Amino acid sequence: MTMTKQQILHWLQTLAAVLAEEKDYLTELDAAIGDADHGINMNRGFQKVIAQLPAVADKDISRILKTVSMTLISSMGGASGPLYGTLFLRASTAVADKEELMDEDVAALLKAGLDGVAHRGKANLGDKTMVDTLSPAVNALGRAIAAGSRLTEALQQAVAAAEVGMKGTIPLMAKKGRASYLGERSVGHQDPGATSAYLLLKTLQETLEVG
Repeated sequence: MTMTKQQILHWLQTLAAVLAEEKDYLTELDAAIGDADHGINMNRGFQKVIAQLPAVADKDISRILKTVSMTLISSMGGASGPLYGTLFLRASTAVADKEELMDEDVAALLKAGLDGVAHRGKANLGDKTMVDTLSPAVNALGRAIAAGSRLTEALQQAVAAAEVGMKGTIPLMAKKGRASYLGERSVGHQDPGATSAYLLLKTLQETLEVG
């Protein structure tokens, strides 16, 4: 199956709505181990994205994702702006000049985003970051597509793996970012970045399921 440009736009619009709805929850998670602003920053950034989308709705998917990247970097505070900006920037380079995406393109887009985040944040699996959500999801997606699963089914597996990864940050001690300053006191709390990354993936899956 293919993912159309209209589905990409719908995904971004829906993600902005989800992040607005979950703003307080994400901020509550961040209050325990960070600066208590993750939900606020994510909501602010994606509301700015929504305002920019009409100007690029007729452009190719790469241009749309690059616009998302630039908007997030310029409007979000803390580490979230650079990290999510890098995710969408790397994703945009993986789908250059494309008007629609094949299954493999979606996998490449997310893999490029993960690689960008890991490089920018110098984070590895187990560091209690969004990488703990993205990495198992990307791996599960790639395996499922290689095995011949349809994209919707492959994304279901990716989201299931993402949820396990997200919840798996609870017992971890943070090794990166503001949370790392807490040392062992960061144990027992779900990472807010891992949570917003899960919402990103779950929204993508749901967008494709409804067509």
